[in-house]
Amino acid sequence: MADLQSIKNRFGIIGNFPALNRALEKSIQVAPTDISVLVIGESGVGKEFIPKIIHSESKRKHQPYIVVNCGAIPEGTIDSELFGHEKGAFTGATSTRKGYFEVADGGTIFLDEVGELPLQTQVRLLRVLESGEFMKVGSSQVQKTNVRIVTATNVNMMKAITDGRFREDLYYRLNTVQIDMPALRERKGDIHLLFRKFAIDFAEKYRMQELKLTDDAVAYLENYAFPGNVRQLRNLVEQMTVVEQNREINSVKLAEYIPMNSNLPVVVQKSNSGNSGSDFGSEREIMYKILFDMRNDINDLKSLTSELIKNRGNADLSSQEKNLISRIYTPEAQTSNPNSLLYFENNNQNEVHHPTIVSEDDHHFNDVEDIEIEEAKPESLSLQNNEKDLIIKALEKHKGRRNKAADELGISQRTLYRKIKQYNLED
Repeated sequence: MADLQSIKNRFGIIGNFPALNRALEKSIQVAPTDISVLVIGESGVGKEFIPKIIHSESKRKHQPYIVVNCGAIPEGTIDSELFGHEKGAFTGATSTRKGYFEVADGGTIFLDEVGELPLQTQVRLLRVLESGEFMKVGSSQVQKTNVRIVTATNVNMMKAITDGRFREDLYYRLNTVQIDMPALRERKGDIHLLFRKFAIDFAEKYRMQELKLTDDAVAYLENYAFPGNVRQLRNLVEQMTVVEQNREINSVKLAEYIPMNSNLPVVVQKSNSGNSGSDFGSEREIMYKILFDMRNDINDLKSLTSELIKNRGNADLSSQEKNLISRIYTPEAQTSNPNSLLYFENNNQNEVHHPTIVSEDDHHFNDVEDIEIEEAKPESLSLQNNEKDLIIKALEKHKGRRNKAADELGISQRTLYRKIKQYNLED
């Protein structure tokens, strides 16, 4: 049996973090057996090394070793990929095909992202684990296979079981031995070692001088969260090797690539107890964004209507237009009308901005109160026509410069772009 250091040298594994060493030692210990192994860890931590070590140190090392990314295979074809199919089993099955379990007979199969398997496929996989038997898609003939199964996932399996997305009996069959791979942010002492290893590799690959880190840069990296783990660090070193002219990297330069205050969200393994509120939080944030956008649109509409009143004056407005404007600007009627703009603000934003109706000398509409809201007729197209005319005049005045036209109209550029598209004014 190989020792820990020889395994690290053979597979190019860098680091001395205790949890990493423990994961590698467990891999070496279980390799000679046929025990099923489940590798747990975040994306990018290097879970793929564990099944390679297990296979290389097992009695199956001269037999096939097949890697299957369960999350990358469409649900409709994964059964065929894993177990094969008979000719004519489904549309497009023009010949009989062997699946991975048949091809890997006597060897090892690594099922990456096993938490993404469809429930139907989970039933088939459970049968293979229990009896070594499977059937091809479209066949009634039972076949035997002798494979070692190693799986990996970054999914919270207990939550997936609670949510009904993964079978509990399959989980315990796969998880005879669990190996946990630590996140890079936990391996602070290994980060500089990994950086130096990648810097040497890429310097040789691109025939360039290797990168060096200053002391403050090392400290910067060790305090960075690394949501993408070792994969992110490797990509960072490769990018800087090619791009940077100065081969000594300090913390200021690192901040240009990985700003400390804008880290990507870090995957956190949550407790198995209790329900997560993340889904509700996401929906709530979306609803808030929609409400804020609607509020902005309402304010833009009010500004445009105010400009229309200023330009035309009270005397030129028709009764239908007065009814329409009253639905926007009469607070007493609107706070109880579910179809009104003020009702929306009063009940959804917890505040009401009552517009001021000024005197006739200012040429504003001042007799809104005399209009019967109940007798309001459907909106007339004449208001839309005048709105279109105002937009055209503003664009002509500013020679097509939309930002200036939007300022002139008192609306946002986004609203102006939408109105231009609505009235076919693109040309």
